[in-house]
Amino acid sequence: MEVKTKIGCASVVFLIFLLATTVNDAYSQSWAKQRRYRKTGINLHVYDAYGQRWLKKRRYSTIGINLNAINYFGEMAPDANIASLRVLSTRLNIGANYTYKFTPRLSARGNIMWGRLYGDDSKSAAENESDNVPRFQRNLNFRNDLVEFSAVAIYEIYENRFPYRRRPDFMPYVFAGLGVFHHNPKAYFNGEGMAAGWHALQPLGTEGQYVPDRESKNYPKPYRKIQLAIPVGIGAKYKLDANFDIGFEICWRKTFTDYLDDVSSNYADKGELAAANGNNAALLSDRSGDSGFTPVLTDPYGYKYINGFGLKGDQRGDVTDKDWYITTGVSLYYILPKQVKNPKIR
Repeated sequence: MEVKTKIGCASVVFLIFLLATTVNDAYSQSWAKQRRYRKTGINLHVYDAYGQRWLKKRRYSTIGINLNAINYFGEMAPDANIASLRVLSTRLNIGANYTYKFTPRLSARGNIMWGRLYGDDSKSAAENESDNVPRFQRNLNFRNDLVEFSAVAIYEIYENRFPYRRRPDFMPYVFAGLGVFHHNPKAYFNGEGMAAGWHALQPLGTEGQYVPDRESKNYPKPYRKIQLAIPVGIGAKYKLDANFDIGFEICWRKTFTDYLDDVSSNYADKGELAAANGNNAALLSDRSGDSGFTPVLTDPYGYKYINGFGLKGDQRGDVTDKDWYITTGVSLYYILPKQVKNPKIR
């Protein structure tokens, strides 16, 4: 019994010693880590260097401008995946934003931007791949000017409880939100039957959207020029001085439309298109007759096409996938200084 008691006491003493050693080691590591992070303006504890919690007075606003490259994924992208981009189809995207920092990690940002999407069957597909031959045969093209308004929540990877002048030099972050955009796809035509130039496609209903009794003929309903998008992305900011940051960001926008390029389902009957919306609708719905492939055939209405394209029911796009667009670029941010309130003199 006495031996067991001694063993028990020794065990308790050993556990107390082990616990004390562990706590001391953990405290030492925490202090060292805190000291290291404070050099970059990051505090790992609830309280900052002044012994205060994050206060409302430490919230601040930022304005910024961004210059991006914009690409799209859809029926005229090189491959059927959202990472498929054609560098030569890249276009300019510009925008401006306002950000408000609420907490040590969370901010909200509003953004307005303009960008142009572009795609061309004769240029986006690789000529040496046999799987892409139908793309050259289809021979469609488009450009689409977008104006987007979006609001996103930003989560910064490092917590920063210091005033903005002592923010970290480097700050990675992720974000997601909701956007609304206006778009208007156009196609370039330079052939017989209509004036050369860019022509708006949505009013023409190139897949039979405006044909009378379209539902019984299995034509889609007209798509809207105003659409929703879900922006998600990653980015990082680098501190230039007390008030300026420079940032790099990649943002993917998931949309709920398959008509950024005006291509989604099947070809419509050209006679019905011409009767509903004129000759331009029929000509712009099918460009296979000008693709350079032979033999070139003529339908009962006098419009050119090649076998497998241009007749009612032939596949024109892929209705199962919605379109995306992606921006990649740099931003310059300016933190709006707060007005310093002088104490009242009594």
